[in-house]
Amino acid sequence: MDATLMRPYRAFLLLLLAVATMLLAACAKDIPVFTPPAERPVANAEQPWPRNHVAVLAYHDVEDKDADQAYLSVRTDHLIEQLAWLRENGYRPVTVDQILAARNGGPALPDRAVLLTFDDGYRSFYTRVLPILKAYRWPAVLAPVGVWLDTPDTEPVDFGGKPTERDRMLTWQQVREIAASGLVEIGAHTDAHHYGVLANPQGNTQPVAAVRAFDKQTGKYETDAAYEARVRNDVKRITEKVHRITGKPVRVWIWPYGAEGGTALRIIGENGYQMALTLEDGLARVDRMMSGARMLLANDPGLRSFAQSVVDMDEQQTMRVAHVDLDYVYDADPAQMDRNLDKLVQRIFDLKIDTVFLQAFADPDASGLVKSVYFPNRVLPVRADLFNRVAWQLRNRADVKLYAWMPVLSLDLDKSIARVTRWDPESGRTDVDPKQYRRLSPFDPLARQRIGELYEDLARHAMFDGILFHDDALLSDFEDASAPALAAYRKAGLPDSIEALRANPETMQRWTRFKSRALVDFTHELTAKVRAIRGPAIKTARNIFAAPILQPESEAWFAQNLDDFLGAYDWTAPMAMPYMEQVPAGKENAWLDSLVDTVARRPGALRRTVFELQGRDWRKADAPPVDSAVLAGWMQRLQRRGARSFGYYPDDFHNNQPRLDVIRPALSNAWYPAP
Repeated sequence: MDATLMRPYRAFLLLLLAVATMLLAACAKDIPVFTPPAERPVANAEQPWPRNHVAVLAYHDVEDKDADQAYLSVRTDHLIEQLAWLRENGYRPVTVDQILAARNGGPALPDRAVLLTFDDGYRSFYTRVLPILKAYRWPAVLAPVGVWLDTPDTEPVDFGGKPTERDRMLTWQQVREIAASGLVEIGAHTDAHHYGVLANPQGNTQPVAAVRAFDKQTGKYETDAAYEARVRNDVKRITEKVHRITGKPVRVWIWPYGAEGGTALRIIGENGYQMALTLEDGLARVDRMMSGARMLLANDPGLRSFAQSVVDMDEQQTMRVAHVDLDYVYDADPAQMDRNLDKLVQRIFDLKIDTVFLQAFADPDASGLVKSVYFPNRVLPVRADLFNRVAWQLRNRADVKLYAWMPVLSLDLDKSIARVTRWDPESGRTDVDPKQYRRLSPFDPLARQRIGELYEDLARHAMFDGILFHDDALLSDFEDASAPALAAYRKAGLPDSIEALRANPETMQRWTRFKSRALVDFTHELTAKVRAIRGPAIKTARNIFAAPILQPESEAWFAQNLDDFLGAYDWTAPMAMPYMEQVPAGKENAWLDSLVDTVARRPGALRRTVFELQGRDWRKADAPPVDSAVLAGWMQRLQRRGARSFGYYPDDFHNNQPRLDVIRPALSNAWYPAP
């Protein structure tokens, strides 16, 4: 070819090569992080069975033909198939004795240990189940409801308000024969607390063993003393009835509806029970059998569905979250508030997510200073008794886990309580920093007491699955300079002035670590107060700013540390909000990548981290919604980088922001499964 013709041809080839290189570089940005095969997650079914764990299965009635779901029945032939599948796939039945022995340091449970439980006390256990257990030589636990078995032969059973034929339930004589078989441990499933009681002013009924009843005539809730007396009497009655029949101590308590309560659990323990079973997800652990997980067998599952559920019992949870302001639901007009609630519940149901972080406090002026809350309490005014109702509706109608989102320090309490103050190096004065949350000092004993009381009252007046600690739990590198804080530093062997604390890097580092741990310890104290009332299954999550993750040295500016959070809480919740962090335009994806990569460097950390994206652009005066496609793109970006759990704040269900049709494929596991 002529050299003069070759020059433009070569130029054209170089141009093509440059374009191809640019395209490949652009595409490479969206290629998922490569993980070597040896480092990739292994499905639970392929992993060794965790030591001293047991799969507890919760059955109810058993019927030969139609399985009536009013009684959560399974068909007899399905039960036989399920037991056969368990046996053929290496699952090994264990007794209560074996579990308690393993807990007390005796022989470990076998791999794939399984415990069968049967609730309520149906006659089918005597006529159908017991012969099958004898044929398989498999042990089980039977937990009857006392008053149902007390019902005379000529009267119907009051089955939680539904009249039920008496011959559907066992007699005490049949229970005696079952206990004599040697295969069946007789537990307790309450004496008379298997029904729902009015639990809020709006008329919701909730499990009576787990809540303080609301009296519509007086407008008051049941007192702690009345609740404890009621539960104590119920536990005493059923324990005496079962002991009289079996002649043995009653060791297994099964919660009605699976709904545990911390106060009731204490009473159960005082009555000698050594196991208390819920309906929480996952395998039960022998060291936590007083809050043991169980899998509910509902809707008469076929064998394939049953097998998949058993195999997946210990599957690591992912979390997909909508973070909701209860201020959006509140309205002075009760009818409008009900309409708002219906719209929210429908929205969450349509999103097909699994978790909601729900605001329990009021912040209508968006000041960040909490002056009222949405539940009865001893500490702050009540804007409306609303949290209980919304939480219950979301958990039951939208089928989500519910975390109560609560402030840690930013509460508008009595002026005599110490506030977090900042030392000004220029003037030498100390005062509340107007640019920060206005916070109570976590080192002030009275502040801790009042905040603890607020958390206790939340636990008394609502059912929820976890607590999300707000991002107001922070202290800057010039805070806290209040008198209680300085006294705490002195007691810890640190200087008692901010100037001295900042005088050299070593002292500054010790002070920073002291504050970080102090905030973690305070949230642990609050968690313990909630669990004492609500139960040990309550989970914890805490918001963390992005800077302490990406720049560890910035712990000094926040008193927040990623490794502390990963060790302290069930979930760490980074605020993955590029606009809030003033990330330059076009760099948002790289910033998110860096955030995920930093967390991923801690082994297993991504399994316990839920990234919260922003649904509004707070850089602008009216805080417009972030474009739904942009938000969905961020979610997909997080997944490609290896993040499993994420969500966004806030959800504006009134205005369909972010847009349901755009966000759902990126957020919901039903549309966009995790890799």
